[in-house]
Amino acid sequence: MPTEIFDFIIIGGGLAGSALASRLQQGSPSLSILIIEAGTDVSDRADVLDGSQWLSLLGSDLDWAYNTVPQRHVNDRILLNHAGKALGGGSVTNAGVWTRGDKENYDKWAELVDDPRWSYAGLLPYFRKVETYHDPNADPKIHGFDGPIKTESSVDRHYPLHEQVKNAWADVGIPYKPSMNDGDPVGLGQLIENRADGVRQISYSAYDLKNIKILTNTLVKRVIVSDENGRKVATAVELAESNNDGKITNRIITARREVIVSAGAYRSPQVLMLSGLGPKEELQRLGIEALVDLPDVGRHLRDHCYINQWWKLKEPEKGLALGSPAFNKPAFFKGLPIDFLATNQVPKEGLLKAIAADYKEAGIDADPELHELLSQKGHVEVFFMYVGFNQGDPLVVPDGVNVTTAIILLLPSSKGSIRLADTDPKTAPVIDPNYLATEVDRYMLREGVRQTYKVLCDTEIGKSIIASETVESDGHPVTKESSDEELDDLIRRRLLTMFHALGSLSMGKVVDSELRVKGVDRLRVVDASVIPLPISGHIQSAVYAIAEQAADIILASL
Repeated sequence: MPTEIFDFIIIGGGLAGSALASRLQQGSPSLSILIIEAGTDVSDRADVLDGSQWLSLLGSDLDWAYNTVPQRHVNDRILLNHAGKALGGGSVTNAGVWTRGDKENYDKWAELVDDPRWSYAGLLPYFRKVETYHDPNADPKIHGFDGPIKTESSVDRHYPLHEQVKNAWADVGIPYKPSMNDGDPVGLGQLIENRADGVRQISYSAYDLKNIKILTNTLVKRVIVSDENGRKVATAVELAESNNDGKITNRIITARREVIVSAGAYRSPQVLMLSGLGPKEELQRLGIEALVDLPDVGRHLRDHCYINQWWKLKEPEKGLALGSPAFNKPAFFKGLPIDFLATNQVPKEGLLKAIAADYKEAGIDADPELHELLSQKGHVEVFFMYVGFNQGDPLVVPDGVNVTTAIILLLPSSKGSIRLADTDPKTAPVIDPNYLATEVDRYMLREGVRQTYKVLCDTEIGKSIIASETVESDGHPVTKESSDEELDDLIRRRLLTMFHALGSLSMGKVVDSELRVKGVDRLRVVDASVIPLPISGHIQSAVYAIAEQAADIILASL
């Protein structure tokens, strides 16, 4: 077999990998770039482009559909973690929500790694560079208008309960704000999605990849790390390919300049560990030679999680929700059946008590007043969906009778891990997000439930819309008197993941602020795994910005 050589090899053609490859090619057209993607090319899939079909993609052939280990703080439930398995990665299967989060998230990130490029101000040019914002009158200092990713607002759909929902939130002190993406997300904001007239914006098609070599349906076995003059250097990639007899062949592709791992927060740690880069004891247990002892590989995993509540409408015959014959405007089906996101800050007094409880449990002697969550504002997000759906108990069908509220924990303090199950790259990693391990996380979700109750059951507007809460056969509706224990039970029963995993190769611990893997030359990581702390927004916008900045960092090093 002839030797295959490329300047850059990018492992993973997902959201970040596709954007990065495109920008490297644009910045230096003479570069030879290879993307190796485990999934398929979906350019001919109409169901992928149709933004209203995204739920049908979850659990499909385009989804890794990972299972967690039993979650000990969530009734030992095994939770499904979705991840895009296709060229375009998460941009193929996600819901399309376009939010940045709190300025303070990024400023703490920059402080943590001592590099202002990762502050909100440092990333703002890249947030702007990514997008073609739908509102031409928006502030050009905040938004971009000629980027590859187009956005649109749900305001064009104008659902029947739009004004009532908006005013109900105002009645509990959550005012409407024109832009949720200005670095201060607290308030009620219009849903923004990365769609164009309802069509999904996929990274590999939005960014130009025409001069880039792409291998799809191809798994990487490992990065080959060599010794050169006493230093560890990433020199090539070995593929996990089979011949006609089903035996693994050793196809090796050489990287003239760099190998860049962009396989996502679940798979990127797996690639590093299979390459001998990770916690020494764990690697040795599986018979992998530990080339560089990196104890933080696969640690510090965090993920957004959420719960649903279902509510029976008082007047479903008015066509207020999906499934009703009267809920039939074509525009309603060009995006999520949502018009607002409410991003909230939990009460400080309760948060301090929860922090103190966690410190006591962990034996930490520290002042709760100095905890990082106190200076960050977007703790919980709530959205009201004009559809009711649940396959378990309670069974809720989309017949126009029920609507759903989702309560999302945006700034989890619980940390989990990614570990190897074995040495086979085809085997899924062992995923333990460790959901709800802290009182802080439980408190913030409880507050989200209580606030949602106030909006729908305490305001006059809410009471005019909602007849009752739909609960499990042995469940109880939330009331003003619901105790912490009762709400914790509800949360443990219903908790799900938002599949926004990050942090498993945290910047400052595994990679430096130039995204270089510590202890190894010519090896970088560019994806959500490098984000060292939670982001109070849906993370795709941040991951695009990381890829954009990474391209500039790499091009500057050539």
